[in-house]
Amino acid sequence: METNTINCSEVCKDGCIQPDRCQNQTHIQSASKFINETSLDKMHEIAEEARRKKMTAPPVWVIPDWQD
Repeated sequence: METNTINCSEVCKDGCIQPDRCQNQTHIQSASKFINETSLDKMHEIAEEARRKKMTAPPVWVIPDWQD
């Protein structure tokens, strides 16, 4: 059995090229289940909580490595 893995973000830009063997099938199924079983109000609550956590988190400073 051949197991070819492809980079979907590059190869499948115009649509999945191997839908019967899609590597992301489990993610697609779990996302579809979440969308079908979760109310829009609950999704809004989840998003609002994530936004609130991000806004109250301390800032993250990124200091670049300068090479001379």
